[in-house]
Amino acid sequence: MAAGYLEILRARHAARLLTGTLVGRLPNATAAIAIVLFVRDQGGTYSLAGALAAVYGVANAVGQPVLGRLVDLHGQPRVQLPSAVLSALAMAVFAFNGTDPLPLAYAAVAAAGLFTPPLEGGLRALWPSVLRREDQVHTAYAMDAVAQEIMFTVGPLLVTLCVSLWSAQAALVVLNVIGVLGALSVVVSPPSRAWRSGPREAHWLGALRSPGLLALLGAFLFVGIALGSITVASVPYADEHGGDAVYGWLMAGIGLGALVGGTVYGARQWAGEPARRLQVLVGFLALCYLPLTLMPGAVAMTLLTVLAGVFLAPVIACAFVLVDRHAPAGTVTEAFSWIVTTFTVGASVGTGLAGPVVEGGGAVWGFAVPAVAGGVSLLVLLVTGGVLSAPVGRAVVAASSENDPNRAAEPRFSSGDRA
Repeated sequence: MAAGYLEILRARHAARLLTGTLVGRLPNATAAIAIVLFVRDQGGTYSLAGALAAVYGVANAVGQPVLGRLVDLHGQPRVQLPSAVLSALAMAVFAFNGTDPLPLAYAAVAAAGLFTPPLEGGLRALWPSVLRREDQVHTAYAMDAVAQEIMFTVGPLLVTLCVSLWSAQAALVVLNVIGVLGALSVVVSPPSRAWRSGPREAHWLGALRSPGLLALLGAFLFVGIALGSITVASVPYADEHGGDAVYGWLMAGIGLGALVGGTVYGARQWAGEPARRLQVLVGFLALCYLPLTLMPGAVAMTLLTVLAGVFLAPVIACAFVLVDRHAPAGTVTEAFSWIVTTFTVGASVGTGLAGPVVEGGGAVWGFAVPAVAGGVSLLVLLVTGGVLSAPVGRAVVAASSENDPNRAAEPRFSSGDRA
């Protein structure tokens, strides 16, 4: 099972790019919990902490596709590193200024979110030039999805470690410095410096002019809603079955399920049309959310959250394949960034939606939300199946890219049956 992943990691620059990207994304992965802990340390209310974290999230959702388009236009080093530095500086202003005056605090966290570098989309744009073979790229997408689960599990632990060793203020500063170093490691690498986006048609919609990408975004909005609603519905359940420790196990269970599912999915090659496969995966994802409404004891419920997470990483990895296929030429980084933004917005909507549902009907109805959202996501994919399955003309790797191993000019693979 591990042979495919080891083959990728042995490829020149692959391990460095993956590690640098994960380290560079630590500030984003830990921002919400770091902001909450810092505001609490400053004597602020949880409402203020939540509001500041929400401002960061919204600004991040806005900034990712904008910065992604700038990367496609100007290259990775000119955008990724300056934006990482600006984001870190803005968070440092917040850390040293605190919550007084409040307008400056809001402005600082908004700037930190807005300038978060699109390293996630940038890595996916680099994989074809680093790995060359289509089957390896698809395995790398799965490995990328698995690595995300590890990062979002380890990241909060690093925050709490920094807080316990130093302070909440130090956690904000240290993690953002580490993030800049991660971004620096990526942008000074030969693949990042050599990468150039393919020729693009001047259009104000950019990647959004692709019907296939719009279909994916519609489906992923509801996948995000499903995941966001679970985080809220799990709170009242945990309150009745053991408190914060149980809540932590439930959240870890989803991550563990995604880790296992993504590892298994990426360990083999899949024949057939990826659009059809995504429909099947989302269908299973929605189906695995249903048992959560049974709300058994804490141990059994944790196992059900593991089951609920199993198909999450495969869904993300398969969607990456379709993003690469449907992104208009010259917009690949922007297209991947739109997926990140849509998923983030969906999670925020799910969090907001589940609150009133839980207050009105209890945790059981809160756990019904992800199942319904998963079903709607499947419906979107079924309705738009023809658009997603339609062949899209792609230029295979340009001759200059094949002859020069350091050239990375947004290679495209032909849309055959292997995906």
